[in-house]
Amino acid sequence: MDNPDTVELESARLLLRRFTMEDAPAMLANWANDPEVTKFLNWPAHKSLGDSENILSEWVSRYEGEEGFYQWAIVRKENGGEPIGSIGVVQKNEAAKMVDIGYCIGKKWWNQGITSEALKMVTQYLFSTGQFNRIQARHDPRNPHSGQVMQKCGMRYEGTLRQADRSNQGISDIAVYAILAEDYYAMQDKYYE
Repeated sequence: MDNPDTVELESARLLLRRFTMEDAPAMLANWANDPEVTKFLNWPAHKSLGDSENILSEWVSRYEGEEGFYQWAIVRKENGGEPIGSIGVVQKNEAAKMVDIGYCIGKKWWNQGITSEALKMVTQYLFSTGQFNRIQARHDPRNPHSGQVMQKCGMRYEGTLRQADRSNQGISDIAVYAILAEDYYAMQDKYYE
């Protein structure tokens, strides 16, 4: 089966597309090997091209064989086809019609609105499928910029779970943000052009 879920999404400056094995060098160089980028994440910085190839091999096979797999390469069009980060569904609760979104982008592209734009694109797409009622994301409170990305996309802060996860910094709290389909449709004019 060819998974139709990770469809290509496009804005004026971004392209969200499926990863390919050819993206491994860019993944390693642009974000995955940077300990500052992965500082508050729960996966370690990649140490070799093989680390990036391993994760891409898993994702590429899941595109073809798994329904409901969502993982996009974030490509800034002016950079050509080279990915500068990733965004995707990291957890899904089908009974609750809910997904958790995770994202990561290279330091060179921080503070340019790229991650917010990508999250808006993914949010629009996921709600448009009619399969989901709740989209949530979380971050380590020591990384407030990630929460700002969520707020820019209309997600509401719902609370902090104390010592509920482990990141590359050790046991950590989790700040949770979410947007419901009814919120999204009510505020499209405000957050989504």
